[in-house]
Amino acid sequence: MEKKALGRGLDALLPATKPASMPELPEVQHLRVDAIVPNRYQPRQTFSPQELAELTSSLKQSGLLQPILVRRKGDGIYELISGERRWRAAKEAGFETVQALIRNCGDEESVVLALVENLQRTDLNPMDMARTYHRMMNEFGLTQDIIAQRVSCERSSIANAVRLINLPLEIQQLIETNQLSMGHAKVILGLASQNEQLRVAHVVVSKVLSVRDTEKLIESSPVAKKRGTRELQRTPWSDVEARLQKRLGTKVVIQKGRRGGKIVIHYFSPPELDGILETLLN
Repeated sequence: MEKKALGRGLDALLPATKPASMPELPEVQHLRVDAIVPNRYQPRQTFSPQELAELTSSLKQSGLLQPILVRRKGDGIYELISGERRWRAAKEAGFETVQALIRNCGDEESVVLALVENLQRTDLNPMDMARTYHRMMNEFGLTQDIIAQRVSCERSSIANAVRLINLPLEIQQLIETNQLSMGHAKVILGLASQNEQLRVAHVVVSKVLSVRDTEKLIESSPVAKKRGTRELQRTPWSDVEARLQKRLGTKVVIQKGRRGGKIVIHYFSPPELDGILETLLN
């Protein structure tokens, strides 16, 4: 599974100090555990029972060393922004109150903060990441470029992640359970047919193939052999295709004709098309 190195983290979004003209960050408060509700924009959909048990044991021994981050929802209720594992562990440990920072923010800022916090702490499941990016694009109208700026990564990384949404649900589940990595998924996405994608995915899982072995499997398949002649014709343009694919974050094919040729840019969802157009027109 690929791991991103982020240029900035949650600390950059929640600085320890502010200019003199700005109000100071709120002090840590103690809130009732039962007055806090989960973040509806939580990127992480699964929590390891073992890790949660270990954290619960740690809280019983040492207490909560880092406060959670919440926002007010009204009627004395607070919604988590980040720190759901700590909140869950505090409940398991029998805590009546938990240390928290209260931040006034909207839905868009809440989902960005939650995503950055998850990316900073531990590897986020690629499907959780893909769904969060997809939600940011569809619900908040954020472009891939804007999301990339907010979480400090390349736009092509956002585009590649969002493409996972187009895989069959069965393959998405294999990614969620770590039976397929992001590298496997990228290779499988190159197959046009979902039936072919499923076939290759099953072989990869059953034989525990590496990403390179998966590439060889696809290259030796009947579908790849039918494309063989056309692939040889595109070889002189492979470097240019690679550069375009990296820039646009999607599959790009240069096809030579008798007098000229054409550049074919693939997209796999309306939000991805918006991101490609924005990159080309800006």
